[in-house]
Amino acid sequence: MKILIMGLPGSGKTTLAEKLLTELHKNGPAEWLNADEVRKECDDWDFSPEGRMRQAVRMRAIADKYVAAGFPTICDFVCPTRELREVFQADVVIWMDTIKKGRYNDTNKVFEKPTSEEYDIRIDEFSNDKWAGFLADLIFAIREDV
Repeated sequence: MKILIMGLPGSGKTTLAEKLLTELHKNGPAEWLNADEVRKECDDWDFSPEGRMRQAVRMRAIADKYVAAGFPTICDFVCPTRELREVFQADVVIWMDTIKKGRYNDTNKVFEKPTSEEYDIRIDEFSNDKWAGFLADLIFAIREDV
């Protein structure tokens, strides 16, 4: 299962991903991809539309390998447009809707709020401990149904 935690920079994506990973590890191995770490490893800090597309494709390819190996995989990255979210192809989308403006104006300009059809869960409060446990339980339930 590929889990996308998306939202503006500073919305709490990485904090939630870290806590969710801890919860998932209680039931076995899981993986976590942080967009900044992936960009760092690839030495690719291009935030142009082409750079953002390259990052979405890269994150999808890495995550798909982990998922194919049987690991639930959390990916936290802004994923600011509908097109990028479609390219990424998450099984579960969690929208961190905790802030109205991020710290980068270029990202604020291109960020498209997802419609209700585009996300599974919308989080509008900073309460990651509460949400991590809830989300882990939900993910375990979904995996059992598949």
